[in-house]
Amino acid sequence: MTPKTKWRLYAGNSQMLNETRLSLGRALGALKSFTYIYDYGDNWQHRVKVEKVLPPDPELRSPICLGGRNACPPEDVGGVPGYIEFLDAIIDPAHEEHHRLLDWCGGSFDPAAFDL
Repeated sequence: MTPKTKWRLYAGNSQMLNETRLSLGRALGALKSFTYIYDYGDNWQHRVKVEKVLPPDPELRSPICLGGRNACPPEDVGGVPGYIEFLDAIIDPAHEEHHRLLDWCGGSFDPAAFDL
């Protein structure tokens, strides 16, 4: 998350918690995983697993990502159904949307690539 990213934490009773007054560690408590929803319109759900908690670094003001798998779908691709259609089109040169969608995403797209 970048410092400009807005996020909301919900307690077990769906109470929204103020992210400016609560650390992620304190909000999670004993939980070792949680679901992060990006773009409520497309409802991208990411399962986040806490593998290790390190001592706080006074230089860091927000969490950082250390690794992951796969590429982020292009912005505004249309949620899971749109992403599946997008992948079908870009891997099949005979698909009627193949060239248009490759142009739209910048010329190439590797769904297995991870960019930290």
